[in-house]
Formats: sequence, C-alpha cells, structure tokens
Amino acid sequence: MSHLKMEKQKRIALIAHDNRKGELIAWASKNKEKLSRHFLCGTGTTASMISAETGLPVRGYQSGPLGGDQQIGACIVNNEVNLMVFFWDPLAAQPHDPDVKALLRLAVLYDVPVAMSQSAADFFLGSTCMEEEYERNVIDFVQARKKGF
Repeated sequence: MSHLKMEKQKRIALIAHDNRKGELIAWASKNKEKLSRHFLCGTGTTASMISAETGLPVRGYQSGPLGGDQQIGACIVNNEVNLMVFFWDPLAAQPHDPDVKALLRLAVLYDVPVAMSQSAADFFLGSTCMEEEYERNVIDFVQARKKGF
C-alpha cells in the first residue's frame, strides 16, 4: 500500500456531460467561495463555462470526446488531481463512454474521491477533510497480486 498526500489546498477536476453542464455551473457558482481556495481544472467546454460564469481560474483540458477525460486520468496518475466532481449523464450514451469508464477506473485505482451528483459534491465541500491534509491509500496491485490478493 502506498500513500499519496492531499495538501490542504486540493486539486479538483470539474467535469460534466452536456445535459448536466448547467447543473455543475450552478453548483460551482453557489460554492464559488469554497472552490476559490483550491486548484481547479476541467474538461474543455465545462472548464471555460465555469470560469466565465464564476470568475474562478479553471485550467482547461480538451473536451471529453477529444481526449480530455484521458488527460484528467493522466493527472490522477501523476497526483495532479486528487478530487473529482463529475456530473455525468446516466440517461444518454456518450461517444466516449470507454474513456469515461477508464477515467472512473483510475479514480478508484488511485483512491480519488468522485462526486457524481450535487448532494455528493455538497458533502465533499462540507467535509472537514477539505480543510486539512489527507492521505489516500493506493493499493500496490503488482505487490498484491504477488501475494495472492
């Protein structure tokens, strides 16, 4: 088991499918003050829309279908994202569903908390863990397999 430390100032990825962008933007606007204490990034259009609406700096990557989900996944692997708010659309098939599944797999593999709804995101921001350092436990799957895990 290895440990990855989250600093007090978290690195939060903000992602939303088209049908949920408005909901994520409204949530970010409502929580602008709390979010301003952290580093923010997001996929393409979502990042630029949140930044335009809230005035918060949000580092933008490509849009999800053009590789943005994979870029955020790489950030998770490199410990450059340690929380993710991902309002995905459970009722619409996405052209990049395999990328979404890979992103969520990496989040679990690297013990990155993921909020997929407004209530979950509210619980994130209201948690005392948001105000302090926190150590994630990342299973070393290579070693675990050698031990018969």
